[in-house]
Amino acid sequence: MGRREHPTPPGLSLVTLALSLLVPASCMEITVPGVVYALNGTDIRLPCNFNSCYKMDIKQFSMNWTYRGCDNCTEEMFIQYDKKIINQRLERFQNRVEFTGNPSKNDLTVTIHNVQLQDEGEYLCYVLNPPDRHKGTGKIRLEVLTEVPPERDSTVAVLVGASVGGFLALVILLLVVLKCVRKKKMQNLNSEDQKTEEEVKTDGEGNPEGELKVCEQ
Repeated sequence: MGRREHPTPPGLSLVTLALSLLVPASCMEITVPGVVYALNGTDIRLPCNFNSCYKMDIKQFSMNWTYRGCDNCTEEMFIQYDKKIINQRLERFQNRVEFTGNPSKNDLTVTIHNVQLQDEGEYLCYVLNPPDRHKGTGKIRLEVLTEVPPERDSTVAVLVGASVGGFLALVILLLVVLKCVRKKKMQNLNSEDQKTEEEVKTDGEGNPEGELKVCEQ
């Protein structure tokens, strides 16, 4: 005989649905720049801001920053927040990393002083704000430059802009001239029409054309 399936009682389905609605959903948002460029030997800020539906509870809130040199490399934690900021002081950074954010203002920024070429890699900001059970993650790629990139040559852009501007000015000038010529022509036509009307009016009040005036003796 086949296995008999028992339908789920309606009451149980409603209870399951109610419990699922009571489970807090994730509302954690992390805002970080995708890529940050730094000049070798300078200081650079790695900003990380979070937004949560729940008020921050310092006793439950947790955060940490990790570094990894490549996609397959192991992450190394160098900053942690557990009721207070804890700097792990990794040997690679040699005390060059400083927490410069403010957790109470949703700011988890860190600053790297005297950036070195070996600091290149991915920096990950992890945030957990219970009762939200889902951890937020922000990833930043740090690119270290050895020299300031040259400014883009704007000569071509200036020449193109000047050419376009000159062309537009010429078009506008031609339109103005044409408008003036048309207006002058209309004025001349109106003057001629008015003169013709005056002549006709004068002839009507004087001697009609073709009529001879007879003088009495």
